[in-house]
Amino acid sequence: MGTKRRPRTPREKYGEELKLRRIAAGLTQEALGEMVVCSPTLISHYEAGRRLPSPEDAQRIDRALGTDGFFARWLEDLDSKYADHFASVADLEKQATLIQQFALSLVPGLLQTEGYARALFQAVSPNYRPEDVDKDVVIRTARARILDGPLAPTLWTMLDEAVLRRQVGGPKVMAEQLNKIADMAETGRLRLHVLPFGTGAHSLQEGLASLMSFADAQPVAYVEGYLTGNLMDDPLMVKACRTVYDLALSDAMSHQESLALVRAAAEDHEHGQQ
Repeated sequence: MGTKRRPRTPREKYGEELKLRRIAAGLTQEALGEMVVCSPTLISHYEAGRRLPSPEDAQRIDRALGTDGFFARWLEDLDSKYADHFASVADLEKQATLIQQFALSLVPGLLQTEGYARALFQAVSPNYRPEDVDKDVVIRTARARILDGPLAPTLWTMLDEAVLRRQVGGPKVMAEQLNKIADMAETGRLRLHVLPFGTGAHSLQEGLASLMSFADAQPVAYVEGYLTGNLMDDPLMVKACRTVYDLALSDAMSHQESLALVRAAAEDHEHGQQ
């Protein structure tokens, strides 16, 4: 029996179909790039599902391949509201049966309240427009819908204590955010662990990481930095990510201890003790 493949995202299906149609037309990536007026590297990104063509490029692809508007119409159905480096991850989250995430300095997006997310978006833009922030907040908080219903993935979240202490959006917003996390942990919707400052150095100190498992496909790992992200499905790399996650988990507080610490931190924010 062969190795199970992780689920294909809608972007990857789009790209694979593009590759099949290009080959059937007897075109190289270089030749198609010339007809679309873009680089062969960009065609490669389209075919790998890493990028989506613009509506204009999709129309030129249809003309080049004689596909009668097929790729332009399909493009309209693809979710392109996320950054390119995260779009495939958002698709995979919807298919995962288990998500294990770690955050070093910020509450993970799946758990963010509206107020917390709003403060983050305002902080990264020197001249933000309220309507743009509103749109970003809606997109961010809508991701949490995958946690509702009978098919919701099992969710483990490990937080560095710094996440609890850095006040984002003011004391009221921060208390609301931490109480939301504690409520989810208390009602069984979330398995919660905190890596306290007393642990010192730990294996996940370099940043955000997420592991996703699926019912009928191999697991993936995702790590993220500023404006960048790396989705990995190579078994050796995923195994390495699993190892450092497990090492950090072995240093973390228990679920109950973590829940108590998050509640206490929320109370500290409420009373201005941070």
